[in-house]
Amino acid sequence: MPLVDRSIHPADEYPDGQWDYYRDYTTHFDDAVADLDAHPAASLASVYRSGGPVAVGAVAPTATVTRSGGRFGAAHRAPSTPADPALWPPANFETLARSFAAKGFRGPCAWYLNDDVNVAYARRAPAAGRLSQPMLFVNGEWDPICTITGNWQGDPMRAACADLTTTHLPAGHWLPLECKVELAEAIRAWLPRVGPT
Repeated sequence: MPLVDRSIHPADEYPDGQWDYYRDYTTHFDDAVADLDAHPAASLASVYRSGGPVAVGAVAPTATVTRSGGRFGAAHRAPSTPADPALWPPANFETLARSFAAKGFRGPCAWYLNDDVNVAYARRAPAAGRLSQPMLFVNGEWDPICTITGNWQGDPMRAACADLTTTHLPAGHWLPLECKVELAEAIRAWLPRVGPT
């Protein structure tokens, strides 16, 4: 919570900031999963959306999930939403939707319940978790949840990495889908700088 930008998400109004959706999983997990499972294709299409500059400095849509009674509010199911063609070729999205229709969202969403195990694992990390090898972080400038631009969210990462390079792309939360070519180019440009490791 110390990393939440309180100029955007005041504590009295948005106690969990942009991570309120995470709180919803930890307090209402079965309901959150049921809402996603109610219409898997529409859930995926509503979650996987391209970012845009309008997100910069704005309250994140994920900051009001709990007060709305879930990601999709009182409807408890995603509205019919077409897949974002900028992210998913139709055949790929159909495969993704079929997989979630068959297996559901419980497994993937269970990651949000794994904090105790993740923290215990991190506490056993060699060198207290400090990474000495060269690292690259590609930041989505329009990511309403995880951008490191104009805030403190990148500080723990910088403290944990002895040799960190950051670069930025005009993308939202789904940067690897939004900027496939640009991401590959950023990695390709960075690799010669670090040499063999």
